Amino acid sequence: MRTKEGRRPPGSLEAAVMGVLWAADAPMTATEVQQELGGDLAYNTVQTILFRLHDKGAVERDRAGRGHAYWPAKDAAAEAASQMQAALADRPDRQAVLQLFAASLDKSDVDLLRQLLADDS
Repeated sequence: MRTKEGRRPPGSLEAAVMGVLWAADAPMTATEVQQELGGDLAYNTVQTILFRLHDKGAVERDRAGRGHAYWPAKDAAAEAASQMQAALADRPDRQAVLQLFAASLDKSDVDLLRQLLADDS
């Protein structure tokens, strides 16, 4: 997916790299991530994305040969929950945001959310 100027949308490469790491069952090197992504991404591009994700705390790493092996700091569900919490943080219109979010859910998600809220009581 690219914009009309031919550029990728902001954050799309980071999201793709995180998707690869979440799907993996072991830490991955930049070369392994690059291979899994396929396409025309240069090794240096993948490495830069991994460095930035590490600086943001989204991934952790250990030495692996001359480079590093990376893995997600949080699983995909925990990261999504963090993003949802961040979207609500310090919002004066929290009720409106939650109301619009709830209205956008399909019936099965509404039922699941009701069940989860009932279980927390």
